Amino acid sequence: QGVQFATARAPPAVMATVSATPSYLPMALVDKCIGSRIWVVMKGDKELVGTLRGFDDFVNMVLDDVSEYTFTAAGKQVTKLDTILLNGNNITMMVPGGDPDNKEE
Repeated sequence: QGVQFATARAPPAVMATVSATPSYLPMALVDKCIGSRIWVVMKGDKELVGTLRGFDDFVNMVLDDVSEYTFTAAGKQVTKLDTILLNGNNITMMVPGGDPDNKEE
């Protein structure tokens, strides 16, 4: 009575399939927003809404027709800006087509 060893079976061959539902990568989603309004929430107490003109691999952005919202103890301050270059390191969230003033009640 010798020792019996279990042999490993090869898993059945699986064919790769292409899904009918699209999968979006983050940079592809940001690319789809070029030319449209975008709401950008920054680290700290600032939010910006503007038209996205372009971005790079670090998500540094160029925005036109910008409203900058600063939130302080005294309330909300809105500053209008023509064009800005936004550092991607300070972005926490982006909402395509969003606007903090258009909240549904």
